[in-house]
Amino acid sequence: MRKCVLSVSLLVVLAIAITLACGSSPRALQTVTLSPATADAQGSPVQFTASGYFNDQPSPAKLTAANWGACYQNQRATAVSVSSSGLAQCAAGAVGTYTVWAWAQSAACGGNNGEIPANPCGGAGQCQPTGTAQLTCP
Repeated sequence: MRKCVLSVSLLVVLAIAITLACGSSPRALQTVTLSPATADAQGSPVQFTASGYFNDQPSPAKLTAANWGACYQNQRATAVSVSSSGLAQCAAGAVGTYTVWAWAQSAACGGNNGEIPANPCGGAGQCQPTGTAQLTCP
């Protein structure tokens, strides 16, 4: 009888250890979308908002720690500036349609480590989900 109790106790401890070891994975960012998807600056700044879609609730959620920028034909753009809150503004003389982007580090990749993306139009790959929108400058 003592062997049976010891075996059952060992199985219970083992089951608890496995459950705790597996645990739940951290809430990880999977995709980013920007709103509005297209905007015409018409000489005024345009406020963009980044929403993150996660593998767990709450999702979607507004991204408050996104990295912002702009590009033109897959090259870095200086004719459009984007603030850390997503406010985009065309520089004097800027003409054309620019891509505004926002990316954030996915927790599935170890958190935000401050890497600068190699892609001039935002993050790169699974660790830096990126959303884009179009901004037309007069």
